[in-house]
Amino acid sequence: MQMKFRTEITLPPYPFQIDYQSKIFGLGSCFVDNMRDKFDYYQFNSQINPFGTIFNPYSVRKTLENAVKLNFLSEKDLFFHQNTWKSYQLHSIFNHSEQKNMLENVNRKIEQANHFLQNSNVILITLGTGWIYRHKKTDEIVNNCHKIPQKEFAKELMTTTEIIDELNKIIKLSKSISTSVKILFTISPVRHLKDGFTDNNLSKSYLTNAVHSVVNQQDVFYFPSYEIMMDDLRDYRFYKDDMLHPNSIAVDYIWQKLQKSLMSKETIAISNKVEKIRKALQHRAFDETATQHQAFLAKTRKQIEALHSKYKWMHFDEKKNYR
Repeated sequence: MQMKFRTEITLPPYPFQIDYQSKIFGLGSCFVDNMRDKFDYYQFNSQINPFGTIFNPYSVRKTLENAVKLNFLSEKDLFFHQNTWKSYQLHSIFNHSEQKNMLENVNRKIEQANHFLQNSNVILITLGTGWIYRHKKTDEIVNNCHKIPQKEFAKELMTTTEIIDELNKIIKLSKSISTSVKILFTISPVRHLKDGFTDNNLSKSYLTNAVHSVVNQQDVFYFPSYEIMMDDLRDYRFYKDDMLHPNSIAVDYIWQKLQKSLMSKETIAISNKVEKIRKALQHRAFDETATQHQAFLAKTRKQIEALHSKYKWMHFDEKKNYR
């Protein structure tokens, strides 16, 4: 009998594909950032986490709602702390010393997200935790505590019913932009151990229960990134040094699973061409004036032009050192 040393995840069949005609919008935890890096590297037409990392379902829904309904932020949504303007709705990347500049930056992002969403056909939502923090003074559920003292917040675990309600709102908002949009939910494999082992597992179980309660709807699907990490890879060699976040090997593996299940051979072939160009642009010759090197650059430029003629959003910076 052949011995097996892994429990490889069998991926479900999907009735749609992601290709180079797709417009992919994404929100969620830091795992969706990993997928954003992949979509960016392979030059897909995507806009993922333009508002920074978002962990809980309530904040994901609220952020999507702002983009879909063009709910711009105003002065009342900001507060001044340690010489910087901040918002409990926003990631710290928007923090600014000037209130006007901060509002202009975030509202420009909301407008850009709304424009992108108009023609998006895939929305990727990655949920990180069911734990939320409620600001005691305002009774507001926050997206980011901004290192304000813990005593100013009440920590709560969303119930499965509350999470389902937020997910259904996300689906409704997505469908209000496009009735044919495909919504792909995932659960982040990142361990939120600041909550403790038990509370992290409890949170993930609530998220799992909630997601599987909504994926039976039309055009709503689930990609098992969490299960791939926990039940297939399940080894500390696939984690970063903090033992919480998947390392590059694990991210590459999950990306390959996503490609296999959601992309055609033609799409993967195009992404391979993109990768080949990326690597060619990293090449540094001993003599950059040599005829052979100049011919190599000319060939690479022709390959870039050929792709750009078909996919206008593709741009390759020859001076940038891509990962």
